[in-house]
Amino acid sequence: MTESTDQMRRAVLLGYPVSHALSPTLHSYWLDRYGINGHYGAMAVLPGHLKQALEMLRNRGDAGCNLTIPHKEDAMPMMDDHDESAVMSGAVNTVVIQDGKLIGYNSDGFGFIEGLKAGAPGWSGERVAILGCGGAARGIIASLRGAMGVKSFALINRTRAKTERIIKQFTLENSEVFEWHEREQALAGADLLVNCTSLGLMGEQPLEINLDHLQQQAVVADIVYRPYETPLLASARLRGHIGVDGLAMLMHQGRLGFEHWFGVDPVVDDALKARLLEKMESESL
Repeated sequence: MTESTDQMRRAVLLGYPVSHALSPTLHSYWLDRYGINGHYGAMAVLPGHLKQALEMLRNRGDAGCNLTIPHKEDAMPMMDDHDESAVMSGAVNTVVIQDGKLIGYNSDGFGFIEGLKAGAPGWSGERVAILGCGGAARGIIASLRGAMGVKSFALINRTRAKTERIIKQFTLENSEVFEWHEREQALAGADLLVNCTSLGLMGEQPLEINLDHLQQQAVVADIVYRPYETPLLASARLRGHIGVDGLAMLMHQGRLGFEHWFGVDPVVDDALKARLLEKMESESL
């Protein structure tokens, strides 16, 4: 083997907190599966210290990193270059260090679409209701529009100005803005409902929403994956809707960074899902 083949490739998750992150388990599973000489870890980085952390990774020759709360939007001006996915979402969750340059990507949209295809094969629709309008929502909207041909969005958010900026940014014709108290009426006519908020996340406030206005064939997706079966997904399935969980999005969005850092587009399968669920269960004991 050549020296470059023998050299260990390293990547890391930067965020605060990161103690319960699943990304190290996800990437370590793939590294073991493909017999790659690599390492993926996690590093707690306080707000305001991201620039120093990125410089450290660049100086020690890491392949890149993932970014989670609270760094995804702060990272944008720190990149030397951006993929279109980062520009469209306004946030970076994957950094590739190439020839000493920091290149920012956002895999939220890709991960969501791949998870949707796996969880609701053959789904198609023209109208999607989106709860929340943060960075993840922007990436998901861009991908639904580009990859799935969605023509109309019902955007539901607490801050109307932020929602209207998204309408303008994406030139979303035939789309509507709804106040938070109008969220249930906004579901009428939607082929897909996506929760892009942290509501329903373990330890956060619950997501309170009645799904009676949702048409029967609509799919319900939640980007929250702790708990695995969120109250939203449980309610949707009781009504007969197909539910797409946030763990599917997490697994698929991890593929983008892994392929850049380690040279393999990894497979998402039941064994990986079982490993992540086992990890989540062990942490809850």
